[in-house]
Amino acid sequence: MGYYIADLHIHSKYSRATSSHSDLDGLVHSAKLKGVNLLGTGDFTHTLWLAELEGKLEYKGDGIYHYRGVDFILTTEVSLIYSQAGRLRKVHIVIALPEIKYVKELNKELMKYGKLDSDGRPMLGMDIPTLMKIVVNTCEDAMVIPAHIWTPWFGLFGSNSGFDSIIEAFGEYADRITALETGLSSDPPMNWRLSCLDKYALVSNSDAHSPDNVGREANVFVKEMNYFEIKKALETKDREKFLFTVEFFPEEGKYHYDGHRNCNVSLKPSETKKLNGICPVCGRPLTVGVLHRVEDLADREEGILPENAIPYRRLVPLREIIAEAYNVGKGTKTVGNKYNDIVSTLGNEFHLLLEAPLKEVKRFLDPVVFQGIKNVREENLHIKPGYDGVYGIVRVFPEPVKQEKKIERRGLF
Repeated sequence: MGYYIADLHIHSKYSRATSSHSDLDGLVHSAKLKGVNLLGTGDFTHTLWLAELEGKLEYKGDGIYHYRGVDFILTTEVSLIYSQAGRLRKVHIVIALPEIKYVKELNKELMKYGKLDSDGRPMLGMDIPTLMKIVVNTCEDAMVIPAHIWTPWFGLFGSNSGFDSIIEAFGEYADRITALETGLSSDPPMNWRLSCLDKYALVSNSDAHSPDNVGREANVFVKEMNYFEIKKALETKDREKFLFTVEFFPEEGKYHYDGHRNCNVSLKPSETKKLNGICPVCGRPLTVGVLHRVEDLADREEGILPENAIPYRRLVPLREIIAEAYNVGKGTKTVGNKYNDIVSTLGNEFHLLLEAPLKEVKRFLDPVVFQGIKNVREENLHIKPGYDGVYGIVRVFPEPVKQEKKIERRGLF
């Protein structure tokens, strides 16, 4: 079927640690390869990026912009840093607006709290209720989505700078939240363990800092939708329109387990508790990961399925599958060439990973690449969880593929 796939949280080349190729052309090129129909612009608070958006995007109406075959919604992420109840708080919030005129109004207010052009994701000295008041007063139709809510730093529930409840953080504006972003290190089943989250839709986005990462997580809608239809579908958790999310395996996220990167220490929550949260190597407090934090706040056991929950699908990106099949790095020319060959013949990445019949796929692919895709669909994987800023490892084969296994070529290769 023809899905409408949206990645609402990305970054431009004006954000720190972001690829210089993250301009409109680079992002659109990648979105088409992936099969992403709708992108958040990211970074609309940055003057230069906003000028590029205003100069190149065509307004289709109803909150949707367009550029070279891909739809856009105006979005940004802001980093709030402030003190509350004797603790330093650091929280990232994604904001979406239906028109550039509202973006300009909002930027005028936000520049009172920080230098907007210092980073595509600006740091603002303000608390969440202050931000919410400004956003709501700027545009009643704004969407507000707390970003990667479980990451230790900058997550709403983060162990180091977050909160224990939505009310504690948002106060009277808790009902103005459009959705919650699960982040790479958690997935819907982990979030379902908290009954207080049942009323909110859970969304998944890439938070991409380079075009290649666009769509590594995404949201799948039944058909092409405008800004206001998407907002309503999220707020009402409309399962007829919001079909499912595309998820990283959460263990691959870089804050899933507890640990210390510099000490090469990775621990399950139960192991951390036995150590009273202290690193066995350096004697300093461990970085408490997402899984641990979920367990601390959960009021349900694992396996719960709330009523009206939005389904999900877990995937491994095609470039990673190819890289493992050929035993090379995912950024190599080999992977790039094979990737382009595959999607040009079999359709975009999401079609291949989500929809294409395996019998059809098998006819065209190297048998090892095909087996990797089949393993992902069956979740027959081998996983080493990430921790303290170190990405986890998800292997689609139990051992590195030997070169002699890849001699046979068929179809594309």
